[in-house]
Amino acid sequence: MPIDPSLAFVPVNIAVLTVSDTRDLASDRSGDTLVARIEAAGHRLVARALLRDEASLIEAQLRDWIAAPEVDCVITTGGTGITGRDVTPEAFARVLEKEITGFGELFRMLSYQKIGTSTIQSRAIGGVAGGTYLFALPGSTGACKDAWDDILLWQLDARHRPCNLVELMPRLQEHLRAA
Repeated sequence: MPIDPSLAFVPVNIAVLTVSDTRDLASDRSGDTLVARIEAAGHRLVARALLRDEASLIEAQLRDWIAAPEVDCVITTGGTGITGRDVTPEAFARVLEKEITGFGELFRMLSYQKIGTSTIQSRAIGGVAGGTYLFALPGSTGACKDAWDDILLWQLDARHRPCNLVELMPRLQEHLRAA
């Protein structure tokens, strides 16, 4: 995963949402892990929230951040499992314009190397809506580290070659200009 040092780093404005019925901001280790990594990479944390596992609440928060011009990317943690209360992917399905299927596939491939077949329980998902990138990660700190360190750190760096998500940001809404 080469970085081209001749290119300028472009900070991305990122919002973090923790989905949990049991955590609060004081006990949100996964959210804290993401925030620390986002800031250490040179990106900007522009918003942070914690919501219960309620699809309508998650959807509303996603829509608010998608509509906010200062938010380029939303990363959620929690609610991607298969229990009755895990509804983050369902909320994502309500707002996504395009799914980035490779994100979930790659996340599970990398996760398999660490937790084996237990990775089938993850419904991690990525996509785009309103020109905003959206990524739903599992609620474990380890999963957040893996998703950030092995995927998002690189794809949210404009210097990453051969390609990255940042260079596509100006084109995410070109279908609207053509209409």
